Amino acid sequence: MKPSLARLHLSDWLSTRDSLHRYARMVGKLRAEHAPPAKHWWHSTLHVSARGLTTTPFPAADQALELALDLAGHELVIDSSDGWRAQLPLREQTASGFCGALIQCLSEHDVELDAGALAPLADEVPLPYDPDAAGRFRQSINWSAGVFAAFKGRLREETSPIQVFPHHFDLAMNWFSGRLVPGVDPLDEERADEHMNFGFATGDESIDDAYFYATAYPQPDGFTDLALPGGAFWHTEGWAGAILPYAALLDSDWPADRLLDFLRTLQAHGAELMSR
Repeated sequence: MKPSLARLHLSDWLSTRDSLHRYARMVGKLRAEHAPPAKHWWHSTLHVSARGLTTTPFPAADQALELALDLAGHELVIDSSDGWRAQLPLREQTASGFCGALIQCLSEHDVELDAGALAPLADEVPLPYDPDAAGRFRQSINWSAGVFAAFKGRLREETSPIQVFPHHFDLAMNWFSGRLVPGVDPLDEERADEHMNFGFATGDESIDDAYFYATAYPQPDGFTDLALPGGAFWHTEGWAGAILPYAALLDSDWPADRLLDFLRTLQAHGAELMSR
């Protein structure tokens, strides 16, 4: 049977996407505040679950907490190693109202937060929420994470977790060559490692619809000279990377194979140039 991908044109669900982005930033802030630091800010990221996005367990107030954006049940679910569970609905509401309910819920279970941690996100911005759109996103990000897992599984060098960065709201993973960037302080965890970044974004100011991408840091000479697989193109304004539009996969007979070909082709190309 031909695989079926959910339609995810940004113009059809922009307001709900922005709401989910805001929720992800809130949850990521809480994880970052309590979880032990990890390189490349991996302690602030979220992970894909079958039902949406999750922090995975992290220590807080002598217990382990896990916060999950359940996009099937349309609620934020908070689970504790102490055995309690709380649920806050994802619905039409204000950011301040949701933050207030979240802070109160955690406080009732002796989890105190830095008052300023959520302040930049707790304004009166409305958070529209379309359950159907959230469901399509959940299907798309689960499918994408599965393909990324197949891609990651064949790489022998160090790779990052497959994770969602709340700031840009993209699913991403890194591949590391194992070499340090000449002239960069080895202790600068964000800039010291030669690597490539592979990801899936829902759309942004540079590209106004969902897309997959591959970038290299530092970008080697000749990186953008490669002839890309069908439907892909080079983006060079503001930042340089190979782009495969999500929409290009919607009518493909084998979209996973097509995405894997894109990822593997770019990784092999970047790795070869970096080794020179």
